[in-house]
Amino acid sequence: MSDSDSVGRSAAPGLARGPRNGAATDTAPEAPISSTPQRTGGDPTAPAKVVTRPGDKIFKALTVGSGGFVVVMIALIGIFLLIQAIPSLADNQASFLFSRDWNAEPGALAFGVLDLLLVTIFSSVFALIIAMPISLGIALFLTQYAPRRLAKPFAYLVDLLAAVPSIIYGLWGAYVLAPALSPISEWLNDTLGWIPLFAKGSSDLAIGQTIFTAGIVLAVMLLPIITAISREVFDRTPPMQIEGALALGATKWEVVRTTVLPFGRAGYISASMLGLGRALGETIAVMIILSSTTSHFGWTLFDGGDTIASKIARAAQEFNDPRGAGAYIAAGLVLFVLTFIVNAFARSIIAGHKEYE
Repeated sequence: MSDSDSVGRSAAPGLARGPRNGAATDTAPEAPISSTPQRTGGDPTAPAKVVTRPGDKIFKALTVGSGGFVVVMIALIGIFLLIQAIPSLADNQASFLFSRDWNAEPGALAFGVLDLLLVTIFSSVFALIIAMPISLGIALFLTQYAPRRLAKPFAYLVDLLAAVPSIIYGLWGAYVLAPALSPISEWLNDTLGWIPLFAKGSSDLAIGQTIFTAGIVLAVMLLPIITAISREVFDRTPPMQIEGALALGATKWEVVRTTVLPFGRAGYISASMLGLGRALGETIAVMIILSSTTSHFGWTLFDGGDTIASKIARAAQEFNDPRGAGAYIAAGLVLFVLTFIVNAFARSIIAGHKEYE
């Protein structure tokens, strides 16, 4: 073995053969381009200098401005409602929060929001109780059980419900659903009338313009909202967890119960609270379906009445007088605050299940 062959075989990998004269040249690999902050000083413990460009500053200013704009708009809406409501509240001869009478005549203001608030919450919660399990079933079916060729068009149909105008829901509820539910309402009243929830109320059961009908229509309106968000959350369950459960011999239902539902619980609750906020503020559909009455709310599904939003919509022609309009704006302020309470409650529930987020 010659000396030149021995030297060639023992050469470092970073050395390559040069031209025909046999000279070796260094071909060190290029340093990778990195976007990580670089230290410019000689001290290795010095903090890295972050490179910023004008585009980064502009983008940061836009995002901060967008977030601030939302906060400012909400604050301005609340301030407007409060300023417009204060004069009427000062002239009010009744307890605004605890009176069940409503008289917004300019010369004799005596209005209370209690009945409106009770009907609003009662109808919305009833709708949520109906919508939550149905939405959960639809979301689980679309993400865990339905074939892909069926899941996509079915999900599109569910999402399409959100595009239907609320006035269409109101007309459908008043002229189609109410007569169809009339025999059911009468049967429930005859069979379970001894329970206050199903006792006869101020509305005629034969007509069906009751909280029972309005709640079912609201539940249909909530389905696409709760289902869409829940479907997205359940669809993001880590596949490794699902495959691991199946590998351990779990059935499909056991996978859903022990993996999918715990992972998506916070998102499902958040979707439900978002739906509740939608139901609390619904106006046209409820106004068309519910029969307005002067009787006080009787804690029954077969009552009529007004929600806060429908009461404001019915009295739109009275807004020419500032004092009368202020009474309804004060009721709107209560609804405005109620939505914040619902959202805060939702966040507190989600915070308790952060381990599943």
